[in-house]
Amino acid sequence: MSKKSKVQEMDEEMEKSQSVNETELNEEVEAEQEEVSVEDQLRDDLAKEKDKFLRLFAEFENFKKRTSKERIDLFKTAGQDVIVSLLPVIDDFDRALKEISKSEDKELFKGVELISNKFRETLKNKGLEEVETKQGDVFDAEIHDAVTQIPAPEKKLKGKIIDVIEKGFKLGDRIIRHPKVVVGN
Repeated sequence: MSKKSKVQEMDEEMEKSQSVNETELNEEVEAEQEEVSVEDQLRDDLAKEKDKFLRLFAEFENFKKRTSKERIDLFKTAGQDVIVSLLPVIDDFDRALKEISKSEDKELFKGVELISNKFRETLKNKGLEEVETKQGDVFDAEIHDAVTQIPAPEKKLKGKIIDVIEKGFKLGDRIIRHPKVVVGN
């Protein structure tokens, strides 16, 4: 009985030690899996944060570009109100020069013409340009303002500008006053 009991005891001990080893191995594997899963989770979190950072950075860059463009546009048209209020003065100069040229006083004409040219140059330096419109040009609804339509005196003037009533002006790339025209139909 002692032999069997010793063999049995040894078998039992081996089974216990194997079960202890297996338990330890299982615990180690579980711990490694936990570490790996924690590592994977940290990697995922890092990837998410990187993505969030890149999106935020791109959004900020777009904001900077947009605001700088808006600022440049604002500087280009900062004096638009003042210039628009001076456009009737240009029209008055044109009418005055037309009437003075009919008179015999050439010195008066030269004096008013000098003042008119100086005034126009000053506005030109501030970005004001005249919208070139002349008789015979094709009517463009985005550029021209049709005051009226009249029957075309010639066939080739149908849909074209017959007369320019008021000049148009643009400040930079923006039209601030559309030319008023008469269109043939």
